[in-house]
Amino acid sequence: MIPAPNMQTILFATDLGENTRVVFRMAVSQARRYNARLLILHVVEPLGSTGTAIIANYLSGMAADRINQDMAEEILEIMKQRVEIFTLEEMAAFGLDWTPVTETMVTAGNPAEEILETAKKCGAGMIVMGTSTRSFLGNALMGTTARRVSRHTPVPVLLVPMVEK
Repeated sequence: MIPAPNMQTILFATDLGENTRVVFRMAVSQARRYNARLLILHVVEPLGSTGTAIIANYLSGMAADRINQDMAEEILEIMKQRVEIFTLEEMAAFGLDWTPVTETMVTAGNPAEEILETAKKCGAGMIVMGTSTRSFLGNALMGTTARRVSRHTPVPVLLVPMVEK
């Protein structure tokens, strides 16, 4: 018999996209259902090779590295504040006086890899995230990050579909 997953910790991974409120509410619902702590993770993708090359074209190597580092730290701090403000606003709008959110984390890197690593480190029993991106034909597709996370994690993943407006 396969043992039931340990639901003491639920990881909510967010890109702060248009479906974030729906996915957050589902994560809160699951955390309340299992009386679990809820961790929020936002991953900032690093500056791509084109952006790095543009900066390096105008500055020396050390200056470019310093600017990249300073910008990365500032962006991570800004995003952490945005996630925390979102959480407070959503909890108030949702009418909840108790929140299971115990930690907000913002990191830089490949989103799927960071989600998987964070879930492992924090012992998450479930990952909650949105599923969709849009194709040029307007069809909802499972996003690359959701697909990678669901393929490579040993814990259940609750994928919340894009809500049509």
